[in-house]
Amino acid sequence: MNYRKLGKTNFEISEIALGTWQVGGKWGSPFNDVTAEELLNTAIDKGINFIDTADVYENGLSEKAVGRVIRSRSERIYVATKCGRHINPHINEGYQPKVLQQYVEDSLKRLQVDTIDLIQLHCPPTEVFYRPEIFELFDKLKQEGKIQNLGVSVEKVEEGLKAMEFSNVTSVQIIFNLFRQRPSELFFKQAKKKDVGIIARVPLASGLLTGKFSEKSIFDSKDHRFFNREGAAFDKGETFSGINYELGLIAVNELKKLFPEVQNLAPIALQWILSFPEVSCIIPGASTENHVLSNLSTLDLPALTPEKIAAMNEIYEHYIKKEVHHLW
Repeated sequence: MNYRKLGKTNFEISEIALGTWQVGGKWGSPFNDVTAEELLNTAIDKGINFIDTADVYENGLSEKAVGRVIRSRSERIYVATKCGRHINPHINEGYQPKVLQQYVEDSLKRLQVDTIDLIQLHCPPTEVFYRPEIFELFDKLKQEGKIQNLGVSVEKVEEGLKAMEFSNVTSVQIIFNLFRQRPSELFFKQAKKKDVGIIARVPLASGLLTGKFSEKSIFDSKDHRFFNREGAAFDKGETFSGINYELGLIAVNELKKLFPEVQNLAPIALQWILSFPEVSCIIPGASTENHVLSNLSTLDLPALTPEKIAAMNEIYEHYIKKEVHHLW
């Protein structure tokens, strides 16, 4: 495993980490504690020391599983969780310091830890990024020892740029992958300048970049890849990075032509992200141990050549950029 610094937290974290949106099993299935704990232990066994969860993932069951596992291990495991998405309706007015403080205290109980390494605002409405009192709350929570660091998870580059204006923001979690390249422009430059860690989320474009899907692929009705393609439940950009599914398949087929000997494109897609030194870590999700091992196999591959990277970028330029680049 290779490790990178997470901005001004100074945490040395595994460059491939673990996102736990589906850690208890595949989309549409009930949460399975045994599956979750096996998967988390496998990740830690392989050198992963940064785990990203949220209070809304399986309504707190993900946090509880993460807490059980890290308490059973001797290694230093950094835990990042998120708060805010329980607010319903999820609007700016619902974001109040007392509400968020209660969410943090609830997460502490579920994780059964004394302090949270990294608490992140969970994709709040854009207006929240213009309210200093929300960010000041987390200074208070840090003084009380309930949190160590504040970060944000965002939908849009503009939100990440605004968040970094608050000096206590130590990391920004943002969608970044071969099919979502805009963050690598101004946002990466500003994050480097301000020593803010970058956590790349949705790195495989909801599995599209694994190359395993086709026109015949069927998604469970409870899977966001079935019901959220047009943003019916939450931001459209969370699902297939906001790309039209059929167009995405066309672009992926071009990617397969670049790597004809590769059966699973996921490690290649993760390699592309890791070619950016500004990225602190990637948090691919996993619902099985094999997913974890697939993600980690990235580390065993020879580096992508500049020619391959250029060819991959050309696929984005030709097929994807005009559809999504300006939106997020």
